[in-house]
Amino acid sequence: MVISGQVAFVNLTEHEIFDGASTGKYSIVLTLDDENAAKMEAQGVKLRNYEGSQQRKFASKFDVPIYELNGDEFMGTITRGSEVRVQYSLSQEHPRFGITPYLDKVRVVTLADSATDGDF
Repeated sequence: MVISGQVAFVNLTEHEIFDGASTGKYSIVLTLDDENAAKMEAQGVKLRNYEGSQQRKFASKFDVPIYELNGDEFMGTITRGSEVRVQYSLSQEHPRFGITPYLDKVRVVTLADSATDGDF
């Protein structure tokens, strides 16, 4: 399965840190448009509303392959606001948490400019 979205948070080169410790997972959080949000909800995946936008986190315990739009290996850092396509698979349904989307691959469609101030 594939979904498109805008990068809100990204941890694909090192594991996430929670409460000062590694979670052992790589992850990406996407902001989804209405069409992609509806697609995820129809699959039983719960979304998070953040400042009026629907978001979903995709995670993996394994290194995640990242590709350019042309299929070449992506070299660099995915920046916040970049447009990406994520290939994912779904877990079995959990009674409390719903269905978890597992991160399989990422394809960078458009790389956003870095948010760092030029005078930094």
